[in-house]
Amino acid sequence: MDQAHAQEASDLLVRHWRDGTTLDALPGPLRPADRAAGYRIQAGVAALSREPLFGWKIAATSEAGQRHIAVDGPLAGRLIAEMVHPDGAALPLGGNRMRVAEAEFAFRMGRDLPPRPEPYDRAAVLDAVAGLHLAIEVPDSRFTDFTVAGAAQLIADNACAHMFVLGPEAPASWRDLDLAAHRVVARFGGDRVREGLVREGLGANVLGDPRDALTWLANELSRHGLTLGRGQVVTTGTCLIPLEIAPGDRVSVDFGGLGRVGAHFT
Repeated sequence: MDQAHAQEASDLLVRHWRDGTTLDALPGPLRPADRAAGYRIQAGVAALSREPLFGWKIAATSEAGQRHIAVDGPLAGRLIAEMVHPDGAALPLGGNRMRVAEAEFAFRMGRDLPPRPEPYDRAAVLDAVAGLHLAIEVPDSRFTDFTVAGAAQLIADNACAHMFVLGPEAPASWRDLDLAAHRVVARFGGDRVREGLVREGLGANVLGDPRDALTWLANELSRHGLTLGRGQVVTTGTCLIPLEIAPGDRVSVDFGGLGRVGAHFT
C-alpha cells in the first residue's frame, strides 16, 4: 500500500471516529492486506491530537479478548491524549457499540526502546520501565461489525482504541510480585440489577503475563520500524472477561495491594 492510499484510508477512519459513525469495511483499494499496511494507516490517527503520542494499547491479549473481536493474536494501537481520562472519570458511552470495560496493567516507560534487528527480551524491556499504573480501557470500533473486519483492518482502526482511564501509580514493590498470579477483582455499582456483581481475573490472562505483553509490544513496534518512547504508557490488555457496561453503571477494579481504579458511565 502506497502512502497516498494509506493516508486516504486513515482520513476515512478518522472522519468516522470524529462523527461517531461506522463503515462496513474499507473500500478495496484502501483495505490493508497485512499488518504492516494496517499500521501504516493507523499512523494517521496521531493527526487527531495536538499533543505528543500518549502511548500504546494492546488488544486481544487474552482468549476472551481475541474471541470478542475474532482475531487469533494481539494487536497494537495508539493512545492519544484526548482519549485519556483520570481515575473516577465519567465516560459518555454515546454511540459506543462494544460497551465493555477492561481492567488492565499499564506500564510507563522511562526510556526509549527504538527499532533494532535483535528482539528485546523481558529483562531489557522491564529495565526501561519507570512505573506501573492501574487502568481501565473502554474500546470501540469504526467498523459496523468488528467481528468480521479481520486483524489488518482492526489494526488500521487503531486496534479499537476509544477511551482510557489512567489510574494511580502502583507502589514500587510491584517489581517483586508475580504479576501473572496477581488477582484482579471488578465490581459493579449504580445499577439495581447488577449492584454488587463481581468478576475476577488474573494477570496470566494477559498473554500469560502483563510483562510478556509489554515485551511483545516493544518487539511488534520494532518490527514495524516504530519506537516505544520514553514517557509513553502501554496498557497491556484485559485481565478478566470484558465487563458489559451500560449508562448508569459504575465500575471499580481492585488490584489488591497495588490499589484501585474506577469509572462511571453516562
